Parts: sequence; C-alpha cells; structure tokens
Amino acid sequence: MKKLILCFDCGDTLVDEGTQVFAENEDVLSAEPIPGALEALRYFREQGYRLALVADGRVASFQNILGKLGIWDWFEAHIISEAVGELKPSPKMFQGARQALGLTEADFSRMVMFGNNRLRDIKGANGVGMISVLLDYSPRYVKTASMPDEEPTYLTRLPAEWPTLIDRLEAETEKNEE
Repeated sequence: MKKLILCFDCGDTLVDEGTQVFAENEDVLSAEPIPGALEALRYFREQGYRLALVADGRVASFQNILGKLGIWDWFEAHIISEAVGELKPSPKMFQGARQALGLTEADFSRMVMFGNNRLRDIKGANGVGMISVLLDYSPRYVKTASMPDEEPTYLTRLPAEWPTLIDRLEAETEKNEE
C-alpha cells in the first residue's frame, strides 16, 4: 500500500482550459488533456495510489470532462466546490478530501495536492499541511508567489515529471518510517 495520497485540480492541471467546450448553461462539456496528464494518472493508478479530485467548479462540468476522458472513476473522492459550497483555498475543500478518504488530520502530511493556481491550490494545500506541487504549464496564471504561503513544495513544468517526483517522495516516506 502506498503511503502518499494524491489530490488533483482539473483545469490547467489535468486538462487545458483553453480547449474547454461550454454548454449554453455554462457547464463544461469537454476539454483536452494536458500532454502527459492521463499517462501520469494511469501510472499512479497502476501503482496503487489513492486519487482524489479537489476542484473548483460545477459537478456536471467535471463529470462531463473526466467522464469523456474515461477517468472519472479513477478518483476515489470528488471534492468539488459547487457541492462543498466553498472555493479553494478554503480548508473545507481539503478537509473534504481527507474526510472522504477516511483519513485523519495527521494524514495531511502525506497528502499531495497537484494544482496550477498559487492562490487556490498551493495556498490551500500549504494551509492544511499538505505537500503542494505547482504545475507551471498555463500562461493564464500567476508565475510568482505574492506571499510565502503561495510557494509550492515542488514546482513542475509538465505532468510527465509527476511520476518521478512521487516515486522519490514515496521512497523517502518509506525510508523515514523505518
């Protein structure tokens, strides 16, 4: 059993927001994956990691996007702001993931949040003691932290970097527990 639990944002983390197709009611109908994102998720799934979606937006949008990509069911928990009634960086979003996965407060230290937004994903994850990984892929988001709590634990440029990073962190976690 893997020690780390992996949480993911969706827009500009797993899929390219620039490719989103919207319905008249503003739900997102589909979006194209960021190169390497599905392969990284597949790797994590095959390696036995627990996966959770922690994303801001409408439930139907994520069901549409991730369902069409065939990965909705890969996530053990779906923590979506519309259902929670809060947006990241609210601790309720991250606590919702922890609770949905049956984890304790102490487990935050082994939860990893992958996101693209320093203010929402990184600040929120850092605020509850999670490991934060910023995907600096999209030109749509701020590239530098305005506050220390917006600084990620790790910075990646492409999802293809994620498996190597997580393998290293998993090995370090196992070593520290010996």
